[in-house]
Amino acid sequence: MSHRILTHKDYTVGWICALPNPELAAALFMLDGDEHPRLPRRKADTNNYILGSIGFHNVVIACLPQGEYGISSATNVASQMRHSFPNIQFGLMVGIAGGVPNLPEFDIRLGDVVVSKPGVRNGGVVQYDFGKAMDGDVFEPTGWMDAPPSILRTAIGAVEAREARWGNEFVQHLSAFKTKEDLRFANPGPANDQLYDAIDTTKLVVRPDRTRSPVVHYGTIASGSSLIKNGKKRDKLREEHGILCFEMEAAGLMNNFPCAVIRGICDYADSHKNKQWQPYAAATAAAYAKFLLSCIDPIEVLPTEHAPLLSVKEG
Repeated sequence: MSHRILTHKDYTVGWICALPNPELAAALFMLDGDEHPRLPRRKADTNNYILGSIGFHNVVIACLPQGEYGISSATNVASQMRHSFPNIQFGLMVGIAGGVPNLPEFDIRLGDVVVSKPGVRNGGVVQYDFGKAMDGDVFEPTGWMDAPPSILRTAIGAVEAREARWGNEFVQHLSAFKTKEDLRFANPGPANDQLYDAIDTTKLVVRPDRTRSPVVHYGTIASGSSLIKNGKKRDKLREEHGILCFEMEAAGLMNNFPCAVIRGICDYADSHKNKQWQPYAAATAAAYAKFLLSCIDPIEVLPTEHAPLLSVKEG
């Protein structure tokens, strides 16, 4: 029988993570079957790629260099990926983030997923720390982050509509993490999900029980170079920009790497920030990303674009 050899040109989806563990680790659980064989590295490309299939799509996954975070590092990884894999149609930035609770409109809990969605004044991502300092202690962000490409926005809209009809179907993919050998990605449980008052940081906020979990929220994601660990600053930025979560990489991608940002909520961006929920939050974000890909038809590849065939002897 003959199998087609996959080349750099056969990969059409780029998946970028910031952290090897747990974000990249969670992404690996989402691959269908084994990894694809490695391909020769292009000159000057310092990324390390993991290749595989998710549904009908050939996906290339890359992570920021160990010990590097932020906008510029994400820009470099995405630029090198697009150069080495010229047929990437769109990207996904998948990982964890600090949530911005805003009861009762957005009852964000740990383990929930936030997906970037264009708003009236932004394309779904706002770089909150890039702009002009104005009189009266007012900071005015400048510049514009592009919205995700149409192929992703239509697919995300379809997923949102399916949620209203059939609930969160993406949770089916969380079963990939439930093995006897690996409990790192387990849900820590509601008893470990505690929100503290932004002013009195020792006072718990009383919230109603929620029967459905995790929940997906669609809206604005804040991206910047600073790690937010202050409830008062978090809430001030929420009031100014209507944001649902904080992260540190997306602003380096939106204008040069057409993508959607998918974030699992691992803390509340306050002084109680810790790593307990990071693995599960990475898992929920990765599971949503996989389900989103299942709602996107593969791009047609013309026969003349196929790579050569590799003959394999049977027996």
